[in-house]
Amino acid sequence: MNLSRPISALTVAALALGLTSCSDQRPAETEATGDTACPTTPVNVVVSVDQWGDIVSQLGGACANVTTVVAATSVDPHDFEPSPADAAKFRDAQLVVLNGGHYDEWAAKLAQTSAPTAAVVNAVAIEHADHSDHADHSDHADHPADAHAWYDPAAVVGVADAVTAKLTELAPAARDHFADRRADFAEALRPYEAAIAAIKAGASGRGYAATEGVFNPMGQALGLQNRTPAGYQAATNNDGDPTPADLGAFLTLLGDKGVDVLIFNTQTEGSVPAQLRAAAEAAGIPVVNVTETVAPGSDSFEAWQVDQLTALAEALGVSL
Repeated sequence: MNLSRPISALTVAALALGLTSCSDQRPAETEATGDTACPTTPVNVVVSVDQWGDIVSQLGGACANVTTVVAATSVDPHDFEPSPADAAKFRDAQLVVLNGGHYDEWAAKLAQTSAPTAAVVNAVAIEHADHSDHADHSDHADHPADAHAWYDPAAVVGVADAVTAKLTELAPAARDHFADRRADFAEALRPYEAAIAAIKAGASGRGYAATEGVFNPMGQALGLQNRTPAGYQAATNNDGDPTPADLGAFLTLLGDKGVDVLIFNTQTEGSVPAQLRAAAEAAGIPVVNVTETVAPGSDSFEAWQVDQLTALAEALGVSL
């Protein structure tokens, strides 16, 4: 269930159910955040989506000119159609940072056609390699890389390392600058990593269900059990509509208190998610709001994530 893809009419209890997306905006240009002047010419970096744009800006500091193409919460990167002006942003790119996993296929194509010599960092490819390195074949087959790689803590660290390495290759005179920025980012991630560790220690094995699958990589990292009905999950993962039976199974799960928390993506608002929220609230199941893109008003990627993890910890009764 993607940001701009509405659920078509679905009759449940004689009601037509629809979906609308929120329309908060974030700036398309991400400014460098370095504390000191760059000792060399800054690297031109294009990032496909803002989930990674903030991280890249932190890592590049004054030695990276970072442009984020899709930075509006109302835009679905799957369906984004770049304009000639968007394509032009890639022409001078020395580094392109993609999410991958068919999430931003348009950006992969523009990188090939408009910036064929640019270095490329693909987050999903890094996520896939990380899970391949840390799991046996059968486990990896059961848990393939997810397109929502920014919700995978290992992928976040892997992308940060890869971006720092590429920036250093492209501007070796700024090696110390990039090393300092990477160290600062590691420090900034400490509350995020501490929250993950605390929830995993205090709530591993607890169950959740989700109105949309964006949070699933984080749920797996936390050791939580995803009990979202399979039919509903398959429908939303494939941009389809859950059948009345799928929705009925979800409502029954909630009514029977079969999960400890409902994860609610606020960027896929509408009658179906609202009905699930109402059912959870009626059953006394805590609802934790998450967003697919960086929440408007968040100071940083890590602050956005910590806010959500803090709400989840509270819902699960875990002290951070």
